[in-house]
Amino acid sequence: MKVGCIGLGDIAQKAYLPVLAQLAGVELHLQTRTPATLDRVGDSLHLPRDHRHTTLDALLAQHLDAAFVHAPTVAHPEIVTRLLEAGVPTYVDKPLAHRLADSERLVALAEQHGLSLAVGFNRRFAPGYVQCADHPRELILMQKNRIGLPEEPRSMILDDFIHVVDTLRFLVPGPIDDVTVRARVEDGLLHHVVLQLSGDGFTALGVMNRLSGSTEEILEVSGQDTKRQVLNLAEVIDHKGQPTVRRRGDWVPVARQRGIEQAALAFLDAVRAGKVLSARDALATHELCERVVRAVAERAA
Repeated sequence: MKVGCIGLGDIAQKAYLPVLAQLAGVELHLQTRTPATLDRVGDSLHLPRDHRHTTLDALLAQHLDAAFVHAPTVAHPEIVTRLLEAGVPTYVDKPLAHRLADSERLVALAEQHGLSLAVGFNRRFAPGYVQCADHPRELILMQKNRIGLPEEPRSMILDDFIHVVDTLRFLVPGPIDDVTVRARVEDGLLHHVVLQLSGDGFTALGVMNRLSGSTEEILEVSGQDTKRQVLNLAEVIDHKGQPTVRRRGDWVPVARQRGIEQAALAFLDAVRAGKVLSARDALATHELCERVVRAVAERAA
């Protein structure tokens, strides 16, 4: 099975390549426009020279069975279009694109060609978050905070807050009837944003504060007088009277803890089985993010 990896930045090197490089039956090909990076990463993985490519044309000439796209978001529309038009099932880092129209076009193109298009919402596969899907969820609260990083609203929402949006959509136990957005914008920069989703019997709150004084990710689901809390995707605490703590094992790889390994393997398993993965649900997350962007813009105005 020939698998291409396009873009060799931190996420590819730290999370995806350690998984892909050890898979039996996978012939890995790399592509980046930076020769020095290509050589350094290729050497670290002991890949032959003819598995290293500086152009997308050269990579596509290998007749790939699947591809992973880890290039900057601005390049996603062009790269994913080329892959789909070449008949290559594609896994791409979130977001599909910064503009909803581009995301819609890519999803439609994948459907037109009958190809899998998977978006890297790895938290849906993270063990701690999967366990939350089995817990009562009358109230869901997710925080993903950073230190000193206010940012232009669209970039912050589509590149980072989108994880919060998708995780809430993954965990809500029913249809969403109401969407509310609150935000603070100063000098064109988004300081914090709060998203509330509600439906019959549940409320979900997503919070991102880029001036929080702490880099943290906290998920809580509660209902029926019990609560499950996940700290930084590594520690699960069950509350029903006395708290019970379960920590990540010392030898569990970060890619597995964060669900990246499971997401990548699920995509490749689907390709091997001839199963087409739809990106329609991922597109719904992009649509909700666009709604958040518009609401923030209205408040800033």
